[in-house]
Amino acid sequence: MTNTPRIAIVIGSTRPGRYADKAAGWILKQAQARDDIEVELLDLRDHPMPFFDGKGPLISVPSENPEALRWQETLTRYDGFIFVVAEYNHSITGVLKNALDQAYKEWNRKPFTAIAYGGTGGSRAVEQLRLIAVALQMVSTAGAVHIGGADFKSTSPMGADKPIEDIEESLLGSTKAALDELVWWAHATMKARSAEAP
Repeated sequence: MTNTPRIAIVIGSTRPGRYADKAAGWILKQAQARDDIEVELLDLRDHPMPFFDGKGPLISVPSENPEALRWQETLTRYDGFIFVVAEYNHSITGVLKNALDQAYKEWNRKPFTAIAYGGTGGSRAVEQLRLIAVALQMVSTAGAVHIGGADFKSTSPMGADKPIEDIEESLLGSTKAALDELVWWAHATMKARSAEAP
């Protein structure tokens, strides 16, 4: 097992014209500038799963749907995750919730952080994400990256649509803290999972 954590940036929106592409591209650039993680994008548009239709909870009943199985197989490659979180009605998107529900052991004992956006910086959606992640036995970083208020408005296609680099000075501190913490937890959980392996 390599000592460098493999991290997936999960784009949690499939809406046309989504802001998520801008946020995902920016956080990818920040993560790639580091030498302590390997990172790649994981777009839910590339995983057209049905809404969860399993015969029972995945903790005890395996999936049968081919797309769900492909999704689970994809997730096994990663040691942690960065979720790109849009806030819809004080929560995460339906497609992200479905993606979380379509796997179980593949999420277990892996860390995550988030880059979120919306009127309040996606903060309520990140809190909902954390509640869901507890049930999936994931580890959340304490901090996350939030793009809200005037920053969101100025960089959103529904606003001035400026490049995200125009606001990055206000994001760099929280981004470094969140990624530092993600790397720490990734190493800790990788070591623990390795010790448990048969």
